Amino acid sequence: MALKLYIPPCIRNPINQYHPPPPDRPLRIQIEGPLVAVERLFPNIQWHVKDIQPEFPQPAGPKLAELTYSLLYRRNASPDIQGDLVVRDEYLGWIMHPKPVQEIDYYGVTFDHLVPPDDHDPEVLQINIIEIEDDNGVYANTHLPFHVDLAEYAGEKVLAVPRCCQKRKGTTDRRRVNEDVGRREGRITVRDMEKIE
Repeated sequence: MALKLYIPPCIRNPINQYHPPPPDRPLRIQIEGPLVAVERLFPNIQWHVKDIQPEFPQPAGPKLAELTYSLLYRRNASPDIQGDLVVRDEYLGWIMHPKPVQEIDYYGVTFDHLVPPDDHDPEVLQINIIEIEDDNGVYANTHLPFHVDLAEYAGEKVLAVPRCCQKRKGTTDRRRVNEDVGRREGRITVRDMEKIE
């Protein structure tokens, strides 16, 4: 049975300008987290990660983007609105085995809402899926500024927290996410990254 994704209201006062995001402002959104938690949202999804260059996006990518979008904007994306929801990148956290088998243990997808094609540095909303069941909420209650009750989530829902409501500040989120999209599109190369660093 698929669990529900839960994005709590912003705990900041005043609330963060992108949590929730204004429906008419361009925004790039990245949501990522442990594979085990993503699989709880989509238990029947197939993962195609055995190849050196896996397909893009993974079948879970558009589904995770659509689910996140519907929670943030309180509606489904509309195909009639250009740029309403465009998957731009994904992150695969690889586990390397001694045998020639590849698996991932972390997954994320990046999508745009109304971002013009020529805007290579839009504002970014970073959302982290927080795994609760595997460690009985220890990580969540260590790294979030609010208490997380395991009983509220176990077997029911998956917690996803925007950066503004975490202890970690994420000062490089915008740069990192936009550079990842640039690499995916071939606008930024490894050589370019070496110059930046």
